[in-house]
Amino acid sequence: MTKAAGVPDFGYLSGELPDVKVAYTDLGKIIAANIAYLPELAPQLKVLQYMIMPDHLHLLLFATDKLKYHLGRYMGMFKVRTGQMYREKYRLDGPVFTEDFYDCILYKNRSLDTIFKYLRDNPRRLAVRREHPEYFRRVNNLTVGGRRVQAYGNILLLRSPFMAQVVVHRRDTEDVRRAMRERWLYTAANGGVLVSPFISPAEKTVRDEAEALGAKIILISNRAMGERYKPAARDFALCEQGRLLILTPEGIDPSLSRAACLEMNSIAEALCSDSV
Repeated sequence: MTKAAGVPDFGYLSGELPDVKVAYTDLGKIIAANIAYLPELAPQLKVLQYMIMPDHLHLLLFATDKLKYHLGRYMGMFKVRTGQMYREKYRLDGPVFTEDFYDCILYKNRSLDTIFKYLRDNPRRLAVRREHPEYFRRVNNLTVGGRRVQAYGNILLLRSPFMAQVVVHRRDTEDVRRAMRERWLYTAANGGVLVSPFISPAEKTVRDEAEALGAKIILISNRAMGERYKPAARDFALCEQGRLLILTPEGIDPSLSRAACLEMNSIAEALCSDSV
């Protein structure tokens, strides 16, 4: 849930990196109190974890049994109760949260522990983005090789004169693969930038080895960058070190079709064509 315009912040960052927490404002304390009240609205709703950020709120909920009403109704009750307490205290009009909220079901292919860690890490991630905004820059209308792309990360990596495209072909002999791997890892270890969608297992292995050497990477992706886009934990860690730029071609097939793979590799090739 995100904060409505004109509403005071829910909290503020406190502490020094990496030990950063969110200290609640009076409004944040009201929100926390209403989170604790949620089981009173629906005994089947168990709050596993929550994170109150300065301008938004994360809730991790578990329904122990079938709910009487749709989840959205309970979230509406939560918002109304929070708004009433807010208006009584601040003598102000208007809602605390924006009208809607974003929800996502945790399916079996996702780790609950990953979600726990993500929520706990939110304050540190925000502090890193504020300290190094240039490493988390977002551009929606960039042109690369005649194609429009979305970009997220360290845009300055595009200026590197030392780029190498990582692409492993099925027809490559073992000698060719060995020679190319040595070239890519040499580039990585000496401040160059590796460019690739890193699709095949062999390409992923090169990425793993290169990252261990401190590589800078331009990752060509087929994942569209929506309004709430954030890189995954591994990619975020590279972003906070200024070592990653993610590029997504406009209108690319979100499935790993042959056409999508060829398009991503074509963009990587275009980026590296003028490199030393």
